[in-house]
Amino acid sequence: MATKNIELILKTLPENPGVYQFYDKNVKLLYVGKAKNLKKRVNSYFTKSHDSRRIEVMVKKITDIKHIVVNSEADALLLENNLIKTRHPRFNVMLRDDKTYPWLCIKNERFPRVFLTRRVIKDGSEYYGPFPSLKTVKTLLGLIKGLYQIRTCKYDLAEDKIKAGKYKVCLEYHLGNCLGPCEAYQTEENYNKQIESVRQIVKGNFKNSLKTFKQQMKDKAENLQFEEAEKIKQKIESLERYQSKSTVVNPKISDVDVFSIVSDESFGYVNFLQIVHGAIIRSHTIEIKKKLEEDDKTLLELGIIEIRQRFESQSKEIYVPFEVDLGEDVQVVVPKLGDKKALVDLSQRNAKYFRMERFKTMKIVDPERHTKRLMAQMKEDLRLPNEPRHIECFDNSNIQGSNPVAACVVFKNGKPSKKDYRKFNIKTVDGPDDFASMEEVVYRRYRRLLEEDETLPQLIVIDGGKGQLSSAVKALEKLDLRGKISIIGIAKRLEEIYFPGDSIPLYLDKKSESLKIIQQLRNEAHRFGITFHRQKRSKQAIETELERIKGIGQKTALNLLKEFRSVKRIKNAERSQLSKIVGQAKAKIIKDYFSKN
Repeated sequence: MATKNIELILKTLPENPGVYQFYDKNVKLLYVGKAKNLKKRVNSYFTKSHDSRRIEVMVKKITDIKHIVVNSEADALLLENNLIKTRHPRFNVMLRDDKTYPWLCIKNERFPRVFLTRRVIKDGSEYYGPFPSLKTVKTLLGLIKGLYQIRTCKYDLAEDKIKAGKYKVCLEYHLGNCLGPCEAYQTEENYNKQIESVRQIVKGNFKNSLKTFKQQMKDKAENLQFEEAEKIKQKIESLERYQSKSTVVNPKISDVDVFSIVSDESFGYVNFLQIVHGAIIRSHTIEIKKKLEEDDKTLLELGIIEIRQRFESQSKEIYVPFEVDLGEDVQVVVPKLGDKKALVDLSQRNAKYFRMERFKTMKIVDPERHTKRLMAQMKEDLRLPNEPRHIECFDNSNIQGSNPVAACVVFKNGKPSKKDYRKFNIKTVDGPDDFASMEEVVYRRYRRLLEEDETLPQLIVIDGGKGQLSSAVKALEKLDLRGKISIIGIAKRLEEIYFPGDSIPLYLDKKSESLKIIQQLRNEAHRFGITFHRQKRSKQAIETELERIKGIGQKTALNLLKEFRSVKRIKNAERSQLSKIVGQAKAKIIKDYFSKN
C-alpha cells in the first residue's frame, strides 16, 4: 500500500514521457525506469499485484519518487541508461554491464569514413548520438549509403600515398558505391561536400540535401539523361520517407551545468540539469519563496549558488536563459540556437512541470495557500485595490425580447458558491434591450444587499463589452457604490477586459489563471441564465386552455397532454377515459367546463 506521501506524488505526476526514480527512507536510489506516460507507469507499481517478488520488495521500500520530463520516449530510454550507469540503483540490473548505446562516427581523417560505433574516442572525430537502438543507426547508415558515395575501406588515404599509386579501386567502386578517392578519381573537395551533407542529415536538416538533389534531377532531365534523373528522384523519395526523429546529444557538450527558472508572484522554481559527455546525468528543481518582489535574475543567481554548493559542482561552464552574475571563475553562456539552446529549453520545461505539480499539491494539501496565490495573481492582473475573494458575474438571456431574464452567479475564493446564485425576471424593460436590462438587475441586486446589510463583493464581472459595462456602472452610481466596488466587462469575441471609462481593453494571456477564472464566471452565469430562460419558455409553452380551468393545475394539464396529445382530444374524450388519468372529480370538472364553452 502506498503511503500518504506517495499517494500525493502519484496524483501530481505529469502524463508525459520521462524517467522516474524510486528512493528509500535513507534517500538511497532504488530504481530508475523510463515511461511513455509517467503518471500511468508509476501508478501501475502501486495499483496492481506483481508476479515478481523483487518488485514487491522494492515497492515496499519506496518512500519518495522523483522524475525528469523529456521530449520523447527515445530520450527517456537514453536518460535511463545514463542514470543507471552513473548512479547504480540497487534494483536495476539490466543496464549495469559495460554495454553502451550506439553512436554514428565521422572519422577524423582524410576522406572521412562514416560508421557505427559503441566507443567514443577523443581523437578529433565527430560523434552523433547516442541512438536509442541499433536499428535506428543502421537505417540512417543505409540512407546515407544510398544517397552518397562514401568509402568503407580503412586505407590511409594520405596525399603522398595516393600519388605513389599505393592503392587500387575495389569492388565498391565498380558497383557505384564509391567514386575511387584511393586512385584520385574523386577530389577531396568534392568528397567533403558529401560529408557536410551527411552531417546535416544526421542533425535532422534535410533542406539543403533535398534542394541539391532536386536541382541535379532537373539538370539531368533537361539534358535528356532520364535514367540518371530517375535515380536522383529515388534518392529524394528516400530522404522524404526517412522519419527518424531521435534526438541526438552532442558529445562535445561536456561537464556543463544548465539552469533555468519559472516564477509567479510568490515563488521561483529553479531547475538544474547536469551534463557529462553530452548526456544528462542529474535533474533537480528547487522552490524559492519570495520575501520581497525579487526578479527572476536575483532568484536564478541564488538558486544556482545553492544548487552548485549542494551537489558540489565543479563545472566551469553554465548555460542559462539570460545573463547572470556568478563571478569570473564560471563561464556563463546564453545559447540562442542548436543543441545548447535545446538543453536550456528542456530545463525550463522541467521547471514548469515542477511548478504545475506544486499547484496540484497545494490544491490537495494546502488549498488556502493555493487560494492566496490565485487571489494575489488576480489582484495584480486586473489592477484591483483588493484581492477579489468575493466575485459576482451578471448575464442577460432573451430571445427577441421574449421572456427576458438575467442571472447572477457568485464565486468565493475562486470557487462557485451556488447557494448565493440569483435569477431575475426583467420587470421594467420592454423589448430586447440588454443595456437597460443590465442596469435594472445590477441596481436591484445591490439595493437589496444594502437594505439587508449584506457583504458586498470586491469585484463585479459583466458579461459584455463597453455598453453593458456602462449600464452596470450607472446602476452603481445610483446606489453611491461607484468606486467602492471594482467592476469590469468581458467581451466574448477576443476575451477583452474592459474597465469603466477606459476605451482601450486589457488582453490577458490566454493561459492566465486570472482569465480562466473570469471565463469560468462568465460561462457559469451564461449556463445559469439560459437554464432559467428555458424553464420560463417551457412553462409558457404548456400554459394551455386546460390551466384556465379552475381546479386544474400545471401537473394535471401535463399528464392529460401526455396521454391525449392535444386539447381537442381531451375535449372529445369520454369522462371514463379522463377518470383513468386524473380521477373522477377532476374528470367531472373538465367535462363540465367544456360543455359550457
